[in-house]
Amino acid sequence: MMQASYKILVVDDEPDLERLVLQRMRREIRSGRFNFVFAHNGVEALELLNEDRSIDMVLSDINMPQMDGLTLLEQIPSVDPNVRSVIISAYGDMQNIRTAMNRGAFDFITKPIDFQDLRVTIDRTLDHLVMWREALESRDKLVALQNELDLASKMQQSILPTEFPESPNHQIFAHMEPARDVGGDFFDIVPLTEGRLGLVIADVSGKGVPAALFMMSSRTLIKGAAIGVLDPAKVLWEVNTLLHEDNEASMFVTVIYAVFDPVSGEFTYANGGHNPPLIVHADGSSTLLSPPGGLVLGMMPDIAYQTDSVTLSPGDVCVLYTDGVTEAENDRGEQFGVERLQEIFVGSPPRDAREANEAIFQTVRAFAADAPQFDDITCLTLYRNGANR
Repeated sequence: MMQASYKILVVDDEPDLERLVLQRMRREIRSGRFNFVFAHNGVEALELLNEDRSIDMVLSDINMPQMDGLTLLEQIPSVDPNVRSVIISAYGDMQNIRTAMNRGAFDFITKPIDFQDLRVTIDRTLDHLVMWREALESRDKLVALQNELDLASKMQQSILPTEFPESPNHQIFAHMEPARDVGGDFFDIVPLTEGRLGLVIADVSGKGVPAALFMMSSRTLIKGAAIGVLDPAKVLWEVNTLLHEDNEASMFVTVIYAVFDPVSGEFTYANGGHNPPLIVHADGSSTLLSPPGGLVLGMMPDIAYQTDSVTLSPGDVCVLYTDGVTEAENDRGEQFGVERLQEIFVGSPPRDAREANEAIFQTVRAFAADAPQFDDITCLTLYRNGANR
């Protein structure tokens, strides 16, 4: 099977960026996967977009002469509405990031550019573009609800991380099994300053494409709000405010957002109407964290959220999960529940994050057996290395 080739337009007035991109992305260029073209401002970029309709993606700085990146974002849909855009922003510049997202940017990266993060962002953006093109090609065939649900499932899966950071101090693993009636579960991992990690698990109300779109918006806003802010309560407050401003469908999302310090083991979190985290200890016992106060996001303005924290000991596993786990039903209508979740590890504490995650899914599947799955099942596990290594 031939590898797909994509043309990416890089728009930046810094003369060294072109050389740096060509050097750091030379492997992808040589393989034919990426073909980069360059412009130095928005005016040049629009000229190239009009001349070359094979451009798939635009990677643009914000601050440029003649026409800045935010103005360019407004103009791109009139040239080609199917081009995907990623914005380059100064670290912590939430105002411009928010404006860029409102003007159609799919994602953003911050300066100085981390090229590994850039590769992940490009791959995720292009994956979404491919799915969008497939949806456009098949839209005339979408005559039944199942077609819409298939599209929503692809949109849902396209934004979930597939690689998980780890260090000598920690491991992370996450997985989501979508239901046939697609909802809006998602998880994310956000690199923060000084090696900290932002961890997200969330569940959007509703089903189908509307839920998938609301999920994508929620994920982007959480990622943007997390940049430069280490207080999870402030992050949820910011996201709730933005979601409520433009929520005519009255959808909502439950969220846990946490900041984890791999060195100290401190796990600081805020809860927006979500299932409380479970801490599984090295001896197999477990503690259900009482959720700090906070309502679901998107329904009401000016909601105050609270931050709480716990220090994970070596061998501890923090389990973040959606109600697809605890509300999974068997053929008798019984729900799996929190107690069964805790019982999984009694006498058999997990030795790493993946093992803990897979044990949960295996036990839920065995419990539900042949009963239909009505909700997404999502779980993110964080293991602090030490006791069983």
